[in-house]
Amino acid sequence: MSTRPWIVDDDLWALIEPLLPPWPERSPGPRPVPDRLCLQGILFVLHNDIAWQLLPLGLGFGSGQTCWRRLDRWQKAGVFDQLHRVLLAELNAAGGLDWSRACVDGSHIRAKGGGDTGPSPVDRRKTGSKHHLVCDGRGTPLKVITTAANVNDVTQTLALVDGIPPVAGRPGRPRRRPDALLGDKGYDSNPNRNALRERRILPVISRKGCPNIKGMGKLRYVVEQTFALLHHFKRLAVRWERRTELHDAFVSLACSLICWRRRKKTRT
Repeated sequence: MSTRPWIVDDDLWALIEPLLPPWPERSPGPRPVPDRLCLQGILFVLHNDIAWQLLPLGLGFGSGQTCWRRLDRWQKAGVFDQLHRVLLAELNAAGGLDWSRACVDGSHIRAKGGGDTGPSPVDRRKTGSKHHLVCDGRGTPLKVITTAANVNDVTQTLALVDGIPPVAGRPGRPRRRPDALLGDKGYDSNPNRNALRERRILPVISRKGCPNIKGMGKLRYVVEQTFALLHHFKRLAVRWERRTELHDAFVSLACSLICWRRRKKTRT
């Protein structure tokens, strides 16, 4: 990884720039800070987890308030979700996605308040949130949902599966269903198993009170690796944004960057 991972190279910018909403031709006020510089300011905050007002002006990315406003504007335009879908399609076209199985899991993070927070059952009931993740068989993030920390994993199973975006890149219709879904005992639910079968997805989920399915751990380790990659972005390890949609914008951006790094590896 680069020593300055917030710098946007030309190839990545060529994917992002067409997704950004245009500025009005006759907008009032001074000339806005270029989008590419603002994006690098957003990435600096994502990687280093600093307060917006502490973004160093000497970096040339504009003020923290300017970058925050650009993040808010792009989130409302759906830029980060679109970027994630574009990069998933590129990975799929390169044969970089494993649709034979998908894995689900949840991970708690601390939160400083705001929507979708609650008492964390694993952190002395301090205020927290939870990331619910579904990834492909190689650990590429397909969908992440943010909830309060006290929301059970099993309640988000179908929302995760149905939230996988249609992924193009291969001949035929875009794909959005894995062949099988792997989950631990926290996802044990017969109604969910039936619903997955209706979606033509094989549920491979351990049952409570029974031994774990043999070999499940070796197949599901990828989801733990994906959480480690996500929370390596320090802004996601502790939630500071009170508005869930802004936190989710950071999550989508982090998922996109993971996909981008994997896409670059397939080219080498």
